[in-house]
This record gives sequence, C-alpha cells and structure tokens, in this order.
Amino acid sequence: MAGKNRNDLIIKVKVEPRSSRPGIAGPYGDALKVRLSSPPVDGRANRELIEILSAEFGVHKKDVEIIAGHSARNKVVRLSGLRAAGERTKKRLHLGSL
Repeated sequence: MAGKNRNDLIIKVKVEPRSSRPGIAGPYGDALKVRLSSPPVDGRANRELIEILSAEFGVHKKDVEIIAGHSARNKVVRLSGLRAAGERTKKRLHLGSL
C-alpha cells in the first residue's frame, strides 16, 4: 500500500507478543507477522515493534509510525523515507502485494 509520500509504505502487521524468538516471521495473509519478546504492557510491545521494523527496513525509529491498532495485535504501520535498503527488504519479504 502506498503512503502519502512516494517513499512511504503502509503495511498491516500482525504482532505476536511474548515470543521466544523476536523478529519478522514473514507474510501472514495480507499482513506481515512480527514476533515480539515484550509483553503488551505500557507500550513496550509497540516500542519493540518500532525498533524491529526500523532496523529491518533501514529507517530511523521516528520514521516508523503505528497509525492504527495501538492496543491490538493487528496494526497498521507507516514506514517513511524508504531508501534502497528498505526497498530490498520489501522485496525480500514479498511485500509487493501488501
């Protein structure tokens, strides 16, 4: 899904808190599944999600914004300022159709 800027990517994310192996699990239906070690308490899981996505897509944490689903497992996230590294990650994770 395109964002408001040409370099923005808006994706659906399904999070799995309290996982023993945090990281991106891969496509999950029309979303991206991300495993988090943090519990969904006091925003810790959301902060970890932002850290994982920013590292994986090569953007600053400030460029990752949860725009829907702050207290749910199903979220919508905007990644701003994607560059070549982020585009390669998008292709590697098969996000062209998301």
